[in-house]
Amino acid sequence: MKKVIVFILLLFGGICNAQKKEVQEVIDNFFVAFHQKDTIKLKLVCSDKLILQSISESTIKGNKLSDESVKEFYKSIAAIPSNVTFKEKILSSVIQIDGSMAHVWTPYEFYFNDKLSHSGVNTFTLFKEKDNW
Repeated sequence: MKKVIVFILLLFGGICNAQKKEVQEVIDNFFVAFHQKDTIKLKLVCSDKLILQSISESTIKGNKLSDESVKEFYKSIAAIPSNVTFKEKILSSVIQIDGSMAHVWTPYEFYFNDKLSHSGVNTFTLFKEKDNW
């Protein structure tokens, strides 16, 4: 009986690990396309119902939540001049999965023309449609 329980736990752990790898691959593909300024590739990993929100923190003005439409996001990526370099360096990823929903927390440092611009955290919510995250 103990062997059966251990086998089931190992099988469950393997399935969970495989799902986390799939989710991480989506995040990795997002950032590859982002850094390449490739809106076509971005559209392959993003829902057309993508919700983009940012929080600006200020001790003087207070914190502010702002929204950006998916159309504005793609337009802003396409408008980045070719002589501008940027890199969002992901420091770590924490992935939580429950059924067909995954949440990913990614602290980052953002470099603009090779200089640290700012740091923060991204959160991504993914859903599994058919067999794809």
